[in-house]
Amino acid sequence: MATTTYSNGYPAGGAAHASESTAARDARNLNARHDTIEPGEIAVGVVIGRTSEYFDFFVYAIASVLVFPAVFFPFEERLTGTLYSFLIFSFAFIARPFGTVIFMEIQKRFSREAKLTLALFLLGFSTAGIAFLPTYSTLGAAAIVFLALLRIGQGIALGGSWDGLPSLLALNAPPERRGWYAMLGQLGAPFGFMIAAGLFAYLLQALSLPDFLEWGWRYPFYVAFAINVVALFARLRLVSTPEYTRLLDEQELEPTSVTELARSQGRNVLIGALAALASYALFHVVTVFPLSWINLYSARSISNFLMIQMAGAVLGVVGVIFSGLIADRFGRRTTLGSLAAAIAVFSALVPAMMDGGIGGQNAFILAGFFLLGLSYGQAAGAVSANFQQKYRYTGAALTSDLAWLTGAGFAPLVALGLSAHFGLGYVSLYLLSGAVGTLAALSINRALEIRN
Repeated sequence: MATTTYSNGYPAGGAAHASESTAARDARNLNARHDTIEPGEIAVGVVIGRTSEYFDFFVYAIASVLVFPAVFFPFEERLTGTLYSFLIFSFAFIARPFGTVIFMEIQKRFSREAKLTLALFLLGFSTAGIAFLPTYSTLGAAAIVFLALLRIGQGIALGGSWDGLPSLLALNAPPERRGWYAMLGQLGAPFGFMIAAGLFAYLLQALSLPDFLEWGWRYPFYVAFAINVVALFARLRLVSTPEYTRLLDEQELEPTSVTELARSQGRNVLIGALAALASYALFHVVTVFPLSWINLYSARSISNFLMIQMAGAVLGVVGVIFSGLIADRFGRRTTLGSLAAAIAVFSALVPAMMDGGIGGQNAFILAGFFLLGLSYGQAAGAVSANFQQKYRYTGAALTSDLAWLTGAGFAPLVALGLSAHFGLGYVSLYLLSGAVGTLAALSINRALEIRN
């Protein structure tokens, strides 16, 4: 039977799909360069994308401590208001795996470019929406509901923004330099924290507290929206190139069914998520938790404390860079396991340092950030080689989502709740549990490799 063809050259019934394919092809042709993409160029895309995401992340995290308890939970005392704020903070981590699943389907039906564009626009909309959100005094309980919905929107968008660049970078990096290239994307965390903390420190110093709580806190969310736009175009410029598409096709980095992934690779997803547990638990124990503890129980200047944390983030950058050198010398999994043991030792020092006055608190922040950098630099995808090639794209995304959920999603809520009601010693136990989880996952992974 003959196939009806329209004047545009596409079969009847396929006009919509053809239009989408044409748009994707035009975007690629616009950036066509007829050469290869080097690992260093992929790394630039990874760093830009992750820095913008982490800036968004930390703007919300810092506001959860300094702003939201006062403007959305004024009817509660400060501790309870902060715990409520941290509960909503966790919603993004719960939503993130769902975002990954939803946007993987969008990619399969449309294109990688469409998926990334929609995800980052959703992230920008959710972030800007928080900037314009009326407070409890204006809107009542509805303001809290809208805050929660926008936070869920951020989580769905973060899950959907997975572009496969870290996996592509790992597969295209020289074998002897994989630790080095693996750490590059992790630099986004300390960079994003430094920018976010610097903005809030400046606003706290430049504005009176009433002005800061009325309108000043909204400015970082406007900046986050602008950075998202810049990052979107930077990442699309790389994602839309034919070379990038060719590399993804060669490495079979395409979405797969989540049901099929769970049935075939569920064990690897679980091991991968738990292998990063120590790093992700420490992540919030040295960033968000101490800020909340100082804000509630110390007379220290918050802007000055943020500057100490910025100095810690600089040490975190150094730690991330060193992690690449160490991992290439001793192996990524050995590095991650050794640093989990170091985090276990560090956990015992939490009460003494946090209760040790300004000097002890500063030492906790500086040492904690450096240790975080060393560990976090190799936390992403340390066991992703376990995945069969066809499952690596989706498997790496969901592994990251679950690592954030189990290790970091509830860390501020749990750490503050435990320290407020039972003492700082329970924060040590919480951090220790993360280190034990990492060591157990790496041990199981090694035993399975030997058996196979």
